[in-house]
Amino acid sequence: MGVKAMGVRGLRTQVLAPKANAVCERLVGSLRRECLDFLIPLTERHLKITVEEWRVHYNRGRPHSSLGPGVPESNRNRIPARGHRHKLPAGHGIAKTSVLGGLHPEYHLVKKAA
Repeated sequence: MGVKAMGVRGLRTQVLAPKANAVCERLVGSLRRECLDFLIPLTERHLKITVEEWRVHYNRGRPHSSLGPGVPESNRNRIPARGHRHKLPAGHGIAKTSVLGGLHPEYHLVKKAA
């Protein structure tokens, strides 16, 4: 099956946006290195589901070095204030969730039982 048969069409890079190709290549490289190098998609549907799960992880649970210790769509409005940025807020702990069948972990704050 060709790329055009999948509904993908090429776009020319805008003259005033010379870094657009680099951004796309970086994103596709991250997808390949962090996800697709570790699995064999069985069907097109399986590939789409996997890429969508990775996209959600990339935008909501994966730390990005350019953002410091943050994630792009963080839930900072739910994080209680704390004295120091490396200390956990009082009454909170850290929980781990596995993503992509255990390929990547995501960590989040949870309230400890009283």
